[in-house]
Amino acid sequence: MPKRVDHAERRERLAEALMRIAAEQGLEAVSLRHVGAEAGVTSGMVQHYFRGKDELMSFALEVVSERAQARAERAVGAEETPVGQVRALLISLLPLDEERRVEGRVALAFMSYSANRPELAEVLRRNTVAMREHFAGQIAQVWAGQDRLGMEPLQAATGLVALVEGLGVHVLGEHYAQEEALAVLDAHVELVLGQSMRRSG
Repeated sequence: MPKRVDHAERRERLAEALMRIAAEQGLEAVSLRHVGAEAGVTSGMVQHYFRGKDELMSFALEVVSERAQARAERAVGAEETPVGQVRALLISLLPLDEERRVEGRVALAFMSYSANRPELAEVLRRNTVAMREHFAGQIAQVWAGQDRLGMEPLQAATGLVALVEGLGVHVLGEHYAQEEALAVLDAHVELVLGQSMRRSG
């Protein structure tokens, strides 16, 4: 009886191969041939699933996004308050373990690669908009209609997203220690939400 092929698993395996190459060598080094070699299959097999590099890149970006979302949902699910959920979600975005470091390096590579590729840029834009709007909703709950810091919840959310992304870049570059990044993040969450974050990450 012929072996049943799990096509979804194989596509994800190819995406993981692309991410390893991108994390170690940058997206310039990615080709269907290199991805096939990294995944232990032929370039023809890669072409069977993806018509070209950009299609493979788009799929890999979806995989990264889905994994980040699943991790964020697990982190948020362990918290009972909007403040705790905001903090947990922000921390889930920091590259504090190997999986997130790989994803962080890949995300930086995607940002650069998508500059002249509108379809990929749109995926990144949608992800950022959704994340910012989610934070804005949580902040609005905590503020409960109060005028805090002279800004709207969406503005505060934009600042927190920019902060965590900037901290992530510097943690990846080992400019800041993880502990320092967490302390800075907690200080800003406390400033925005008005509740103490004095606990370990």
